[in-house]
Amino acid sequence: MEKLWRFTDILSLKGKTILVTGGNSGLGYESVKMLASKHATVILASRSLERGVKAKANILNDIPNASIEVMRLDLGSLQSIKQFAEAFKLKYKQLNILLNNAGIMNAPYGKTSDGFEQQIGINHLGHYALTGHLFEVLKQTPQSRIVNISSLMHKKGIIDFDSFLYENGKSYNPQEAYAQSKLANLLFTYSLKKKVKEAQLNIKVLAAHPGGAKTSLGRYSKDTTSRKLIKKIIYPLLMQSATDGAMPGLRAALDSDAKSGMYLGPSGLFESSGQPYISKAAQSAYDDETAEKLWTISEELTGITYIFE
Repeated sequence: MEKLWRFTDILSLKGKTILVTGGNSGLGYESVKMLASKHATVILASRSLERGVKAKANILNDIPNASIEVMRLDLGSLQSIKQFAEAFKLKYKQLNILLNNAGIMNAPYGKTSDGFEQQIGINHLGHYALTGHLFEVLKQTPQSRIVNISSLMHKKGIIDFDSFLYENGKSYNPQEAYAQSKLANLLFTYSLKKKVKEAQLNIKVLAAHPGGAKTSLGRYSKDTTSRKLIKKIIYPLLMQSATDGAMPGLRAALDSDAKSGMYLGPSGLFESSGQPYISKAAQSAYDDETAEKLWTISEELTGITYIFE
Protein backbone atom coordinates (compact mmCIF):
# COMPACT_ATOMS: atom_id res chain seq x y z
CA MET A 1 0.00 0.00 0.00
CA GLU A 2 1.27 3.45 -0.93
CA LYS A 3 2.42 5.61 1.96
CA LEU A 4 0.35 8.59 3.07
CA TRP A 5 2.16 11.86 2.35
CA ARG A 6 1.29 15.01 4.29
CA PHE A 7 2.69 18.49 3.81
CA THR A 8 2.70 18.91 7.59
CA ASP A 9 5.45 16.28 7.76
CA ILE A 10 7.85 18.67 5.99
CA LEU A 11 10.00 20.19 8.73
CA SER A 12 11.93 23.03 7.11
CA LEU A 13 12.90 24.23 3.64
CA LYS A 14 15.31 26.86 4.92
CA GLY A 15 18.12 27.43 2.43
CA LYS A 16 16.02 26.20 -0.52
CA THR A 17 15.25 28.49 -3.46
CA ILE A 18 11.93 27.72 -5.15
CA LEU A 19 10.34 29.35 -8.18
CA VAL A 20 6.57 29.17 -8.71
CA THR A 21 5.07 30.45 -11.96
CA GLY A 22 1.59 31.94 -11.73
CA GLY A 23 2.16 32.49 -8.03
CA ASN A 24 -0.30 35.34 -7.61
CA SER A 25 -3.50 33.25 -7.60
CA GLY A 26 -5.04 29.79 -7.42
CA LEU A 27 -2.76 26.77 -7.05
CA GLY A 28 0.32 28.93 -7.49
CA TYR A 29 -0.65 31.27 -4.66
CA GLU A 30 -1.38 28.38 -2.32
CA SER A 31 1.93 26.75 -3.27
CA VAL A 32 3.88 29.94 -2.58
CA LYS A 33 2.15 30.35 0.77
CA MET A 34 2.74 26.75 1.85
CA LEU A 35 6.39 26.74 0.75
CA ALA A 36 7.05 30.08 2.45
CA SER A 37 5.50 28.72 5.65
CA LYS A 38 8.34 26.18 5.72
CA HIS A 39 10.98 28.94 5.44
CA ALA A 40 11.94 28.47 1.79
CA THR A 41 13.00 31.46 -0.29
CA VAL A 42 10.17 31.62 -2.83
CA ILE A 43 10.15 33.56 -6.08
CA LEU A 44 6.56 34.45 -6.90
CA ALA A 45 6.51 34.85 -10.68
CA SER A 46 3.49 36.74 -11.99
CA ARG A 47 2.49 38.29 -15.30
CA SER A 48 1.12 41.25 -13.35
CA LEU A 49 3.60 42.78 -10.93
CA GLU A 50 0.73 44.56 -9.18
CA ARG A 51 -1.18 41.33 -8.55
CA GLY A 52 2.03 39.61 -7.47
CA VAL A 53 2.80 42.32 -4.92
CA LYS A 54 -0.77 42.12 -3.60
CA ALA A 55 -0.51 38.33 -3.28
CA LYS A 56 2.76 38.68 -1.35
CA ALA A 57 1.17 41.22 1.00
CA ASN A 58 -1.72 38.83 1.69
CA ILE A 59 0.69 36.02 2.52
CA LEU A 60 2.78 38.26 4.78
CA ASN A 61 -0.37 39.06 6.75
CA ASP A 62 -0.51 35.39 7.74
CA ILE A 63 3.23 34.62 7.66
CA PRO A 64 5.11 37.83 8.59
CA ASN A 65 8.57 36.23 8.27
CA ALA A 66 7.93 34.73 4.81
CA SER A 67 10.81 35.13 2.35
CA ILE A 68 9.09 35.95 -0.96
CA GLU A 69 10.36 37.90 -3.94
CA VAL A 70 7.89 39.00 -6.61
CA MET A 71 9.23 39.01 -10.17
CA ARG A 72 7.40 39.80 -13.37
CA LEU A 73 7.14 36.94 -15.85
CA ASP A 74 4.91 36.88 -18.92
CA LEU A 75 4.96 33.33 -20.26
CA GLY A 76 3.27 34.62 -23.41
CA SER A 77 6.42 36.54 -24.36
CA LEU A 78 9.78 34.94 -25.14
CA GLN A 79 11.41 38.31 -24.49
CA SER A 80 9.85 38.55 -21.03
CA ILE A 81 10.95 34.99 -20.24
CA LYS A 82 14.52 35.81 -21.27
CA GLN A 83 14.57 39.01 -19.21
CA PHE A 84 13.14 37.18 -16.21
CA ALA A 85 15.75 34.43 -16.44
CA GLU A 86 18.59 36.93 -16.77
CA ALA A 87 17.38 38.87 -13.72
CA PHE A 88 16.96 35.64 -11.75
CA LYS A 89 20.47 34.42 -12.57
CA LEU A 90 22.01 37.72 -11.54
CA LYS A 91 20.61 37.30 -8.03
CA TYR A 92 20.33 33.54 -7.47
CA LYS A 93 23.01 30.91 -8.01
CA GLN A 94 20.81 27.95 -7.14
CA LEU A 95 17.30 26.78 -7.97
CA ASN A 96 16.20 23.79 -5.93
CA ILE A 97 12.68 23.53 -7.32
CA LEU A 98 11.09 24.93 -10.45
CA LEU A 99 7.32 24.59 -10.18
CA ASN A 100 5.86 25.22 -13.63
CA ASN A 101 2.32 25.95 -12.51
CA ALA A 102 0.94 28.90 -14.50
CA GLY A 103 -1.62 28.38 -17.22
CA ILE A 104 -4.82 29.45 -18.89
CA MET A 105 -7.81 27.23 -19.63
CA ASN A 106 -10.41 27.15 -22.41
CA ALA A 107 -9.45 30.65 -23.51
CA PRO A 108 -10.96 32.18 -26.65
CA TYR A 109 -8.65 32.22 -29.66
CA GLY A 110 -5.78 34.60 -29.23
CA LYS A 111 -2.06 34.83 -29.87
CA THR A 112 0.95 35.42 -27.67
CA SER A 113 3.29 38.28 -28.52
CA ASP A 114 5.33 35.79 -30.55
CA GLY A 115 2.34 34.67 -32.60
CA PHE A 116 1.63 31.35 -30.88
CA GLU A 117 -1.93 30.24 -30.07
CA GLN A 118 -2.08 31.38 -26.47
CA GLN A 119 -2.93 28.13 -24.67
CA ILE A 120 -0.09 26.09 -26.20
CA GLY A 121 2.04 29.24 -26.12
CA ILE A 122 1.66 29.91 -22.38
CA ASN A 123 0.96 26.46 -20.96
CA HIS A 124 3.67 24.59 -22.86
CA LEU A 125 6.03 26.72 -24.97
CA GLY A 126 6.42 29.36 -22.27
CA HIS A 127 7.42 26.79 -19.68
CA TYR A 128 9.64 24.95 -22.16
CA ALA A 129 11.50 28.22 -22.78
CA LEU A 130 11.68 29.18 -19.11
CA THR A 131 13.03 25.78 -18.08
CA GLY A 132 15.59 25.97 -20.87
CA HIS A 133 16.79 29.41 -19.79
CA LEU A 134 17.16 28.21 -16.19
CA PHE A 135 18.58 24.79 -17.01
CA GLU A 136 22.20 25.73 -16.25
CA VAL A 137 21.22 26.85 -12.75
CA LEU A 138 19.21 23.67 -12.22
CA LYS A 139 22.20 21.57 -13.32
CA GLN A 140 24.44 23.39 -10.85
CA THR A 141 22.02 22.85 -7.95
CA PRO A 142 22.40 19.44 -6.26
CA GLN A 143 19.23 17.32 -6.35
CA SER A 144 17.14 19.99 -8.06
CA ARG A 145 13.61 19.29 -9.29
CA ILE A 146 11.39 20.38 -12.14
CA VAL A 147 7.65 19.90 -11.63
CA ASN A 148 5.16 20.48 -14.45
CA ILE A 149 1.49 20.90 -13.60
CA SER A 150 -0.80 19.16 -16.09
CA SER A 151 -4.52 18.33 -15.89
CA LEU A 152 -6.94 15.43 -16.11
CA MET A 153 -7.91 17.03 -19.43
CA HIS A 154 -4.67 15.75 -20.94
CA LYS A 155 -6.54 12.47 -21.46
CA LYS A 156 -8.65 14.14 -24.12
CA GLY A 157 -5.64 15.81 -25.73
CA ILE A 158 -4.31 15.13 -29.20
CA ILE A 159 -1.10 16.67 -30.49
CA ASP A 160 -2.07 17.63 -34.02
CA PHE A 161 1.09 18.94 -35.65
CA ASP A 162 -0.90 20.06 -38.71
CA SER A 163 -2.90 22.53 -36.61
CA PHE A 164 -0.54 22.84 -33.63
CA LEU A 165 -0.78 26.63 -33.46
CA TYR A 166 -4.30 26.94 -34.95
CA GLU A 167 -3.09 29.45 -37.53
CA ASN A 168 -5.63 32.27 -37.99
CA GLY A 169 -7.97 30.51 -35.57
CA LYS A 170 -8.66 27.78 -38.12
CA SER A 171 -10.73 24.96 -36.58
CA TYR A 172 -10.02 26.41 -33.13
CA ASN A 173 -11.77 24.78 -30.20
CA PRO A 174 -10.91 26.14 -26.72
CA GLN A 175 -11.31 22.81 -24.93
CA GLU A 176 -9.31 20.89 -27.53
CA ALA A 177 -6.54 23.49 -27.46
CA TYR A 178 -6.38 23.32 -23.67
CA ALA A 179 -6.30 19.51 -23.67
CA GLN A 180 -3.51 19.58 -26.27
CA SER A 181 -1.46 21.94 -24.11
CA LYS A 182 -1.90 19.75 -21.02
CA LEU A 183 -0.85 16.64 -22.94
CA ALA A 184 2.15 18.64 -24.15
CA ASN A 185 3.09 19.31 -20.50
CA LEU A 186 3.37 15.57 -19.90
CA LEU A 187 5.15 14.75 -23.16
CA PHE A 188 7.65 17.49 -22.27
CA THR A 189 8.04 16.05 -18.76
CA TYR A 190 8.80 12.51 -19.92
CA SER A 191 11.04 13.66 -22.76
CA LEU A 192 13.05 15.88 -20.41
CA LYS A 193 13.25 13.10 -17.81
CA LYS A 194 14.66 10.75 -20.46
CA LYS A 195 17.26 13.26 -21.66
CA VAL A 196 18.30 14.12 -18.10
CA LYS A 197 18.74 10.42 -17.28
CA GLU A 198 20.81 9.78 -20.40
CA ALA A 199 23.08 12.70 -19.47
CA GLN A 200 23.29 11.39 -15.87
CA LEU A 201 22.30 14.75 -14.44
CA ASN A 202 21.26 15.09 -10.82
CA ILE A 203 17.81 16.52 -11.59
CA LYS A 204 14.41 14.96 -10.96
CA VAL A 205 11.63 15.74 -13.43
CA LEU A 206 8.05 15.11 -12.31
CA ALA A 207 4.48 16.09 -13.12
CA ALA A 208 1.25 16.50 -11.20
CA HIS A 209 -2.38 17.44 -11.66
CA PRO A 210 -4.72 19.11 -9.14
CA GLY A 211 -7.87 17.12 -9.86
CA GLY A 212 -10.87 19.39 -9.54
CA ALA A 213 -9.71 22.52 -7.72
CA LYS A 214 -11.67 25.69 -7.05
CA THR A 215 -9.59 28.36 -8.79
CA SER A 216 -10.14 31.14 -11.32
CA LEU A 217 -8.76 28.94 -14.10
CA GLY A 218 -12.23 28.26 -15.49
CA ARG A 219 -13.09 31.94 -15.91
CA TYR A 220 -13.41 31.58 -19.68
CA SER A 221 -15.97 28.77 -19.43
CA LYS A 222 -19.51 29.85 -20.25
CA ASP A 223 -22.18 29.45 -17.57
CA THR A 224 -24.64 27.41 -19.61
CA THR A 225 -27.67 25.81 -17.97
CA SER A 226 -25.92 22.43 -17.82
CA ARG A 227 -22.77 24.00 -16.36
CA LYS A 228 -24.82 25.75 -13.68
CA LEU A 229 -26.41 22.40 -12.82
CA ILE A 230 -23.01 20.73 -12.63
CA LYS A 231 -21.74 23.52 -10.38
CA LYS A 232 -24.69 23.09 -8.04
CA ILE A 233 -24.78 19.30 -7.80
CA ILE A 234 -21.46 17.81 -8.93
CA TYR A 235 -18.95 20.43 -7.79
CA PRO A 236 -19.64 20.05 -4.06
CA LEU A 237 -19.06 16.29 -4.37
CA LEU A 238 -15.91 16.31 -6.51
CA MET A 239 -14.23 19.71 -6.24
CA GLN A 240 -11.62 20.50 -3.61
CA SER A 241 -10.05 23.72 -2.37
CA ALA A 242 -7.12 25.35 -4.14
CA THR A 243 -4.98 24.45 -1.12
CA ASP A 244 -5.82 20.75 -1.50
CA GLY A 245 -5.43 21.03 -5.28
CA ALA A 246 -1.87 22.29 -4.79
CA MET A 247 -0.88 19.23 -2.78
CA PRO A 248 -0.03 16.84 -5.66
CA GLY A 249 2.36 19.45 -7.07
CA LEU A 250 3.87 20.04 -3.64
CA ARG A 251 4.34 16.31 -3.11
CA ALA A 252 6.06 16.08 -6.50
CA ALA A 253 8.32 18.92 -5.42
CA LEU A 254 9.08 17.79 -1.88
CA ASP A 255 8.54 14.06 -1.31
CA SER A 256 11.97 12.63 -0.52
CA ASP A 257 10.91 9.27 -1.97
CA ALA A 258 9.58 10.67 -5.24
CA LYS A 259 11.28 9.37 -8.36
CA SER A 260 11.88 11.14 -11.63
CA GLY A 261 9.02 10.56 -14.04
CA MET A 262 6.35 10.23 -11.33
CA TYR A 263 2.92 11.74 -11.98
CA LEU A 264 1.00 12.76 -8.87
CA GLY A 265 -2.71 13.47 -8.48
CA PRO A 266 -5.56 13.26 -5.95
CA SER A 267 -6.44 9.76 -4.76
CA GLY A 268 -10.23 10.15 -4.51
CA LEU A 269 -13.13 9.39 -6.85
CA PHE A 270 -12.16 10.10 -10.50
CA GLU A 271 -8.93 11.63 -9.12
CA SER A 272 -10.89 14.82 -8.53
CA SER A 273 -10.02 15.25 -4.85
CA GLY A 274 -8.23 13.56 -2.00
CA GLN A 275 -4.72 12.94 -0.71
CA PRO A 276 -1.95 13.15 -3.32
CA TYR A 277 -0.92 9.75 -4.66
CA ILE A 278 1.03 8.26 -7.56
CA SER A 279 -1.19 8.43 -10.61
CA LYS A 280 -0.76 7.25 -14.19
CA ALA A 281 -1.06 9.42 -17.25
CA ALA A 282 -2.90 8.43 -20.42
CA GLN A 283 -0.97 6.19 -22.80
CA SER A 284 -0.66 9.10 -25.26
CA ALA A 285 1.62 10.88 -22.77
CA TYR A 286 4.23 8.13 -23.14
CA ASP A 287 4.47 8.22 -26.94
CA ASP A 288 8.21 8.65 -27.60
CA GLU A 289 7.79 9.57 -31.26
CA THR A 290 5.29 12.33 -30.53
CA ALA A 291 7.40 13.55 -27.62
CA GLU A 292 10.52 13.86 -29.77
CA LYS A 293 8.64 15.68 -32.51
CA LEU A 294 7.12 18.03 -29.94
CA TRP A 295 10.57 18.69 -28.49
CA THR A 296 11.98 19.53 -31.92
CA ILE A 297 9.10 21.87 -32.74
CA SER A 298 9.33 23.54 -29.33
CA GLU A 299 13.04 24.07 -29.88
CA GLU A 300 12.43 25.58 -33.31
CA LEU A 301 9.57 27.85 -32.22
CA THR A 302 11.27 29.21 -29.09
CA GLY A 303 14.87 29.16 -30.26
CA ILE A 304 15.84 27.51 -26.96
CA THR A 305 18.26 24.58 -27.02
CA TYR A 306 18.94 22.64 -23.83
CA ILE A 307 22.56 21.75 -23.03
CA PHE A 308 22.70 18.33 -21.37
CA GLU A 309 26.46 18.09 -20.88
